[in-house]
Amino acid sequence: MAYPLISNCPVCSKQLKITKLQCTNCQTTVENEFELSKFASLGQEQLHFIEVFLKSRGNIKEVEKELGISYPTVRGKLDDIISSLGYTSNKKTEVDKKKVVSMLEKGEITAEEAIQLLKEGEL
Repeated sequence: MAYPLISNCPVCSKQLKITKLQCTNCQTTVENEFELSKFASLGQEQLHFIEVFLKSRGNIKEVEKELGISYPTVRGKLDDIISSLGYTSNKKTEVDKKKVVSMLEKGEITAEEAIQLLKEGEL
């Protein structure tokens, strides 16, 4: 029986290292120190979000529909994942007002979401 991979020690919560790999077909075993992918440190909810995001080819409107969340919530989850992967989010960069208006005209976001995005850009 296979168990899900854990990336942090259940005792001290520090990151674990993989030290053994085994082939399920021929039972060949390789032992050494292997590093986990950055994605291994993400939680199940974050991984599910990434799966939905990729499946919808980054179409935020589809992500909103499938997960039942708003545009700003999708952006927030993306920023959280970006941060969890060790990258800095461009949260404080100026909002492209033309893009917000275009998204509003296309019905991709609501008026309230557009207002929120424009307010965030003024920080």
